[in-house]
Amino acid sequence: MAQKVQVILLDDLEGGDADETVSFALDGSSYEIDLSSANAAQLREALAPYIASARKSAAAKRTRGRSTSSSSSSRSSRSDTTAIREWAREQGLKVSDRGRIPSDILAKYEAANS
Repeated sequence: MAQKVQVILLDDLEGGDADETVSFALDGSSYEIDLSSANAAQLREALAPYIASARKSAAAKRTRGRSTSSSSSSRSSRSDTTAIREWAREQGLKVSDRGRIPSDILAKYEAANS
């Protein structure tokens, strides 16, 4: 049986179509927001003066790519995503073989494995 899973991003500010997911961190918390190209550019413009004066955090470099228990971690390693996909299928959840794992499935996985 073939399956086709389509993920449609909606702009978290305006509700229309989103073109990308923008990740950022502030005060030790990481965030992701789905935005249209125009809103993503607006966010980057607003942050540009602060980024220009800031320095990259060594802590951010260490944790990047490491799996964490927060549901916002979209940079899981390939083996982690494989395990999540296998778990989801065992639970009867539909998940694609490739691409982004939906956040509701990630949240269920993390709740079951925390």
